[in-house]
Amino acid sequence: MPDLSTTYLGLKLTSPLMPSASPLAKSIDNIKRLEDGGAPAVVLHSLFEEQIKRESNELDFYLTHGAYSFAEALTYLPEPDVFHLTPDQYLEHIHKAKEAVKIPIIGSLNGVSSGGWIKYARLIEQAGADALELNTYFVPTDPAMSGGRIEDMLTELVSDVKRTVSLPIAVKLSPFFTSIPNMAKRLAHAGADALVLFNRFYQPDFDLETLDVITRPELSTLQTPQALRLPLTWIAILYGRVNVDLALTSGVHCAEDALKAMMAGANVAMMASELILNGLDRLPAIRADMIRWMEEHEYASVAQMRGSMSQKSVAFPAAFERAHYMRAIMNLPQ
Repeated sequence: MPDLSTTYLGLKLTSPLMPSASPLAKSIDNIKRLEDGGAPAVVLHSLFEEQIKRESNELDFYLTHGAYSFAEALTYLPEPDVFHLTPDQYLEHIHKAKEAVKIPIIGSLNGVSSGGWIKYARLIEQAGADALELNTYFVPTDPAMSGGRIEDMLTELVSDVKRTVSLPIAVKLSPFFTSIPNMAKRLAHAGADALVLFNRFYQPDFDLETLDVITRPELSTLQTPQALRLPLTWIAILYGRVNVDLALTSGVHCAEDALKAMMAGANVAMMASELILNGLDRLPAIRADMIRWMEEHEYASVAQMRGSMSQKSVAFPAAFERAHYMRAIMNLPQ
């Protein structure tokens, strides 16, 4: 049988199919089921920067009272009951998960500034987490903030956290940087052990009847194959050029998606939408399909195929650059 083992964040994993951060991990029973289904590790749902600030400031007077000054202000930040776990409960959840399963548990912090992250990165380590994912979800809306300043903020954050803990650190990035390879190199220099590509921003919609702004997460599906192509492209470009592990997330729904991730150069293929939409039993089914495909195509291991379709490995490297764009345009129906 083909060897599916891989390494990620210094962890030896039995498979590259890893559940990514999602509400599924809020349940210890789900984490147990994921382990039983072959998950090699689990990334927990995120602890949000706003949760940390809320607990440390005990809801500052002006924030609390200002939220009720006029109706629209209620939407500035989530109300306390939006968060199902307090920071202390999150730490306890890590402890319980570690007691319940044998697979690695990866904590997740969601935000963009150091602040309370330094304290909670240390506490997450003390709670028993095997690694930490920094989910750098930041939408710049200030025209005065330059792209360079945003990049500096993120590299400083990684550097600050890395100095605080001995845990391996993964950084989950958005695709909206002027130069992703340069940003990847800077984060690696700052101490990142892995990059997770990519974070998907939840973009608002408008209700034309109520004239409300609607925030509704959109899960990727098999009917949206383009969700896979963006991280696939950049992992194929970064593989072998930046000294970090690479995790592909977004758009992984079947064995073919996971196999493409490996061939691009990913250490792991993360999934959430598929498991949320179609159940946790999809994990062992996809694993079985991967094994079947590898046997049919005579691949002995994931290590054998990893990076085989990366930019540095293919016969036509320009397929990832402008030349391929020109060729694609020229082949469009007239």
